[in-house]
Amino acid sequence: MPEFLSRRPARLALTLLAGAAAAGLCLLLRTPLPWMIGPLIATALGCMAGLPLAAATPLRNAGQWAIGTVLGLYFTPQVVGIVASHWAVILAGIAWALLLGAGFGAYLARANAGMALDRPTLFFASAIGGASEMAVLAERFGGRMDLVASAHSLRILLVVLTIPFGFQFAGLHGLDPTLPGPQVVEWHGLLQLIAMTAAGGAFLRWRGVSNPWVLGPLFVAFGLTATGVELSALPKWMTNLGQLFIGVALGTRFTPAFLHTAPRWLLSVGVGTLVMIALSAGFALGVAQLSGLHPATVLLGTSPGGIAEMCLTAKVLELGVPVVTAFHVTRMAAVVLLASPMFRWSAPAG
Repeated sequence: MPEFLSRRPARLALTLLAGAAAAGLCLLLRTPLPWMIGPLIATALGCMAGLPLAAATPLRNAGQWAIGTVLGLYFTPQVVGIVASHWAVILAGIAWALLLGAGFGAYLARANAGMALDRPTLFFASAIGGASEMAVLAERFGGRMDLVASAHSLRILLVVLTIPFGFQFAGLHGLDPTLPGPQVVEWHGLLQLIAMTAAGGAFLRWRGVSNPWVLGPLFVAFGLTATGVELSALPKWMTNLGQLFIGVALGTRFTPAFLHTAPRWLLSVGVGTLVMIALSAGFALGVAQLSGLHPATVLLGTSPGGIAEMCLTAKVLELGVPVVTAFHVTRMAAVVLLASPMFRWSAPAG
């Protein structure tokens, strides 16, 4: 390895250049979410091949800030009323996530019976919640943090690659469009928006809230837009950079050691994730029939993916951004809050 690549800034620069080049290739190929999927695939393959790639937490936070802010700008007063009218469906989505996680855990235990896995590892690896939060909880209760982190990383990767490409193949885009409140970039208003949403993220980070750099900006932008305050739209290049930073952060989780992490475990996680996607598609069809929402919107809201990735897919493909966001925000909050109590309640007697 050249000496200059041993320095972290050079590795970061190489990673971003590789990610940007992959995004450009995906633009030429007209793939869905080119600015996230291109960098994700390129960095994941590069890292697993042993290339000196790296991500930076501040850049990941900046990417999450951009996505959280742009999602919050969709919640005009009229849209808030529409989302509120679907409260029962959103609660059903929370129940579905908990049920899906329980079934996934039972499957992982059966598929890996020979590994003698402990209960914390199985429970927190199968919870459909934040990857970092579940890994930390697993370690706190004595589980294997490496297996939990690898399970969530692989689950999110498969969801991000499967659903957007599936929707593009099926021609599902622009079927449930919602426009953000502010449509024009006003530079003075943009500076105010950046300052206020960044303060929201910093506050939630200080309070120890999960996903602060998505939720803080989202809640601030939501509050402004819902009350009719439209400071500025977010420039497209900012959301593209946000996708690039998130894609790189996801891709660099896949180190060379990842492929050697209990291959049977990874195979079972992969198969189980695909089954969960199929089950979620069936659930989405049923809920769509009862609620009047488009099935693609419900699937994005109830799929076993992450909040930033699935809400971003909804934005790019114009598939009910506010409803999908409401699904994921409430689900994430419920899973993170309930994971520890449910783990204790499910402990066998004696």
